[in-house]
Amino acid sequence: MTTPLQAIRDLLNEDKRYRIEAYQFIRESLHYAHENNEATSAAMADVDPSPGISSENPNHVTGQQLCESCRRYAIDQYGYLAKMVLANWGIRSTSDLGELVYNLIRIEQMRKSETDRREDFDDVFDFDDAFEPQFELVARDED
Repeated sequence: MTTPLQAIRDLLNEDKRYRIEAYQFIRESLHYAHENNEATSAAMADVDPSPGISSENPNHVTGQQLCESCRRYAIDQYGYLAKMVLANWGIRSTSDLGELVYNLIRIEQMRKSETDRREDFDDVFDFDDAFEPQFELVARDED
């Protein structure tokens, strides 16, 4: 029987696109998604979820929601360097996030629902824009 650690080692040898930190980041982002469910859902309000996912299991995180959690978690952890850190691990698009998730599913380190699809991770947001600092201008009262 293969241990989880051996399964990850084998995965890293099979798929050299991603570093082990990328897989750890996915796990941490999923945890972040569960901790911050309301914020993620509000941020994804303009994205149509896959039919029936949210209502059938309130603890389920869709591919789009996980992508948004990855974005928010990366910004929280790495600030302005988030995009560069993720790229160093091999993550350059939301499709990469899907590849990581489905690699973990394949080695039974994550689960998916019947309605989940690998394509749910494609083009969720543009990495070039997603990690840019957001500035807000505040009007001053002139006395």
